[in-house]
Amino acid sequence: MRNQSNRPLSPHLQIYRWTPTMLSSISHRASGIINTVGAVFLAIWLIGAANGPDAFATVNGVAGSWFGQLVMFLWSFALFYHLCNGIRHLVWDVGVGLDPSTARTTAFAAYGAAAGLTIIVWIWAFLA
Repeated sequence: MRNQSNRPLSPHLQIYRWTPTMLSSISHRASGIINTVGAVFLAIWLIGAANGPDAFATVNGVAGSWFGQLVMFLWSFALFYHLCNGIRHLVWDVGVGLDPSTARTTAFAAYGAAAGLTIIVWIWAFLA
């Protein structure tokens, strides 16, 4: 496809084939956004705790509901994913693992490690 000046247009997402590394890059950005929203909720929870028992009970009631627990579970996965993928990027910064095969493998490893860490923390939280 060419524009009026007869120069090729930049490719877009409909042209590219989705790859694990592409999904990993997009997921890293999304997890950063989710972590920001989670940090806002954490601030609201702390403000509720500082404003007395009634305010804390209200915020804690939302966090303790099934929906609040689901949101916190997903937030914890986003935290762990961002951590694991951030470590992956730090390793890349020293020039290791940049070949496509290793990058694909470490993309899956970041998802797996994040899932494992999330499950371990939630099991620990409910057993403690």
